[in-house]
Amino acid sequence: MNYANRLLSNDEHVVLVARDHWIVLLLTALVDIAIGIVIVGLVVLGVLLAPPWTWLGLLLLIGPLAHLALQIWNWWNRQYIITDLRLIQITGTFNKRVSDTLLTKINDIVMEQSALGRLLDFGSVEVISGSESGIDIFRRLADPIEFKKALLAQKDSPDRTTQEPGGDVTDLIAELDELRQKGSITTAEFEAKKQQLLARI
Repeated sequence: MNYANRLLSNDEHVVLVARDHWIVLLLTALVDIAIGIVIVGLVVLGVLLAPPWTWLGLLLLIGPLAHLALQIWNWWNRQYIITDLRLIQITGTFNKRVSDTLLTKINDIVMEQSALGRLLDFGSVEVISGSESGIDIFRRLADPIEFKKALLAQKDSPDRTTQEPGGDVTDLIAELDELRQKGSITTAEFEAKKQQLLARI
């Protein structure tokens, strides 16, 4: 999180850090393990048939082990961070790529889970926004239900809505009223926020 913390603005707080499910590493791990087993088998056979230096072939294990370690490191560094202001995507191990989507730009969130996904707790989440990219798709995301809940909670947060810079007061009051009708805030909270907004006029 050290790199991610440097991306945060003043008074911005991290709500959730999500990553791809470990299943994305499964195929790579199986291939590297299979290659390692073949190397060990050939070395053992070589030691039996042509000793004594054939055991040095075990050095070939460095290849699949290093490849697997690099893939795990890449997986760990691929982060999807929900803050109280935006959704941040960070990819890359040495060269970093950072993509932001403001919560105010998010229009809809769609989640899909297969039967296997429900069993192992992974799924795909589509974030539809008014940004240039339009749709951000997070495939094989770990705990997608919690990710969607956290994103919705921050998107519909009454405190964030009322503090949105440059927002039209009438529109903000209308958004607050929608939150009140949904039960996200009480009538008393709605009236208090409404008076605060009207005082800004």
